[in-house]
Amino acid sequence: MNDTNDTNDTNDMNRDPITGAPGSHPVGTGVGGVGGAAIGAAIGSVFGPIGTLVGGAIGTMAGASVGHSAAERIDPTGETEAWRGEAAERPYYDKNMDYDRDYAPAYRYGTEARNEGQGEAWETEETRLKSGWGSAKGESRLAWDQAREPVRDAWQRSDRTYKTYDATDRHFEQRFNQADYYKADYSFDDYKPAYRYGTFARSQSQSGQWDENTERQLESGWNSAKGTSRLTWADAKAAVKDAWNGVERILPGDSDHDGR
Repeated sequence: MNDTNDTNDTNDMNRDPITGAPGSHPVGTGVGGVGGAAIGAAIGSVFGPIGTLVGGAIGTMAGASVGHSAAERIDPTGETEAWRGEAAERPYYDKNMDYDRDYAPAYRYGTEARNEGQGEAWETEETRLKSGWGSAKGESRLAWDQAREPVRDAWQRSDRTYKTYDATDRHFEQRFNQADYYKADYSFDDYKPAYRYGTFARSQSQSGQWDENTERQLESGWNSAKGTSRLTWADAKAAVKDAWNGVERILPGDSDHDGR
């Protein structure tokens, strides 16, 4: 969750999602003491970890609605780096290949393809991606039959990220002003970063338990995650917790826990 209002900081994709400190990745770093949550599936989560949306002058939590907006895109560099720690565990990974040379271009390609797509299903996109791999692969030694699965992994994880935020945005936009914690001084644009913050945090939690440690860490990261929201942590906490507790009811889920 590396958000900032400083446009000069938007290229720094290695900040801790809670503290904002440099040196970690928003996907590989967990919330509430999780540590590196597996990209394939999160224990206790039906939908698996989701990625990070970034914008031109703002980061994960702020901006317009998710989906195809140019203001909000999944960061290919951050996602490619996140896959570094997980790629070797995937069944298609060939240890005779080099991650940076061979697999990183495939993960980046899949992420960028979903950023540029219009939300079509993988089955629709695959033909186009296959035809473009020769130009996109750079120095990668992977033929398409080898690159297909890592490209698909990255594409589907990115697709899940967009759909997760879209689902939670839609759900809470219809209900936020009926919640006990709602204050008329604030609009949905103020509450939306809190809902996204809770959604992302829950996707990274292996236990799924909201406890004092989780709350402390989320509080420490709120000023970095809030973007343009006017909510103080005291006003945001209940909305963050609402999203944390409700996200698995809102989303259709990942029944086989394969992260796709």
